[in-house]
Amino acid sequence: MLDHIGYSVSDLNRSKKFYLAAFKPLAITVLMEITAEQTGKDAHVGFGASGKAFFWIGTGTKPSKSVHVAFTASSRAQVDAFYKAAMAAGGTDNGAPGVRAHYHPDYYGAFVLDPDGNNIEAVCHGPA
Repeated sequence: MLDHIGYSVSDLNRSKKFYLAAFKPLAITVLMEITAEQTGKDAHVGFGASGKAFFWIGTGTKPSKSVHVAFTASSRAQVDAFYKAAMAAGGTDNGAPGVRAHYHPDYYGAFVLDPDGNNIEAVCHGPA
């Protein structure tokens, strides 16, 4: 079971703004912010829902461009809204909303590259 995931970004404020906008349709918000002064090294921003931060970005090691993170959407409309919000926030298209039947007949997802090139997805597994 996955508890949380985190990775470094090249510009914490830029990425925070991107994720705030992209996650709004998924009801994921900033739940925690930890400063470099508090850790003695790096700053971090924790995004989540229902009081639990499960997605973290931060300063520190060199950002990776090979991360893929998929977030559950409750509907296809929510996937569409995520994609639209992420693109408006400066994301790069990596797969417009649509059915990916090669995964399964009801797999509906959208893929956007964040400001550091990480592949962020919203997916709904329910029927249309």
